Amino acid sequence: MIENLKKTDPNKLNESIFKLIGKDWMLVCAGNPEKYNMMTASWGTCGILWNKPIAIAFIRPQRYTYEFVEKHDYFTLNFFDPTFKKTLNFLGTESGRDINKMDVPELEAASSPQGSVYFKQARIMLECRKIYSDNIKPEFFLDNDIHKMYPKKDYHRFYIGEIINAMSNFD
Repeated sequence: MIENLKKTDPNKLNESIFKLIGKDWMLVCAGNPEKYNMMTASWGTCGILWNKPIAIAFIRPQRYTYEFVEKHDYFTLNFFDPTFKKTLNFLGTESGRDINKMDVPELEAASSPQGSVYFKQARIMLECRKIYSDNIKPEFFLDNDIHKMYPKKDYHRFYIGEIINAMSNFD
């Protein structure tokens, strides 16, 4: 088990965000140590906006994690070693309404500096303070092929979070 996450400067992270999110996936988590939920995501990004380091997470309103992100001011993005892919797949296909995701044996939760939840096994953790959210509006799609991504018309809400804390298990 990896438990040696250390505070780091997010500007010093040298990993491809395309690989971390799109290929390796991330675990979006919100709540507090007493009650939280998480979901696997492969849509998102990081960068600089409004002179702040930010991350953007996309969550459909029917996801159980949506309720937690809506209720809390902070969320975490957790990135794992590829050996956790099976666990991430499970957490992305099962709902916290049906199972208690807090009991997943492969993950041990820890409390972040702001009191939100991250996972000790993560290679990288980004703690984000919500600074903006909005809904995807299909009438603004400039590429009509994007409509195919939403056959149920269940458009995401996106959350822009200022990265206020970053931790990693490498220097």
